Amino acid sequence: MQAIAETIFDIAYLITVISIGIRMIRKSPAHTQFRLFGIMAVILGCGDAFHLIPRVIALCTTGLDQYTALLGFGKCVTSITMTIFYVLLYYVWRQRYKVHHGTLLTVSILGLAFIRILLCLMPQNQWLSSDAPLSWGIYRNIPFAILGLIIIVLFFHSTRKQQDHAFHWMWLTILLSFGFYIPVVLWADTFPLIGMLMIPKTCAYVWAVMIGYCAMRKEQEDKR
Repeated sequence: MQAIAETIFDIAYLITVISIGIRMIRKSPAHTQFRLFGIMAVILGCGDAFHLIPRVIALCTTGLDQYTALLGFGKCVTSITMTIFYVLLYYVWRQRYKVHHGTLLTVSILGLAFIRILLCLMPQNQWLSSDAPLSWGIYRNIPFAILGLIIIVLFFHSTRKQQDHAFHWMWLTILLSFGFYIPVVLWADTFPLIGMLMIPKTCAYVWAVMIGYCAMRKEQEDKR
């Protein structure tokens, strides 16, 4: 039952996010926030596919234990693409709210992303092992959490200051995604059921993508 339900959910998620991203890229002029948002959505879906597709295959065949290395590699790729996702979301924020200053902020965002990706690539993570150390799971997620917190604050402040109703809840989607993700990092190996929190985490990302897509549709309709 788990294999069927999770397979349907994962495939529906990947198709939804990637197709919306492609549609946003095709429907948006170059160098606009929505073109960037579309690229962001495609990277999100394609990156997650490296982990979710092997997981679906494993659940429907011989089990997760037989795909440890492939699933670990997928987690590594997803960790990197998720970091890129947030960097692009930062640039969406800059374009949407016409931010032309903040060099220090940009350097901080890029620096945190670089540190996160560098930590993800360190061999001590033992991605391909079934006994990957929890300590490195914490290390690589510290700069990621700080990066997410900064973007939460930026969207929370900007949407209220400019009364941006379309992106009003973007900050909450990010907060929820981290709120569901952190317990998985910390306790999923000890309490496997906590891994189920990845489902609402994924839903939070779908919500974020839908916010961007709906905002694009509304702006395009208003121009007609």
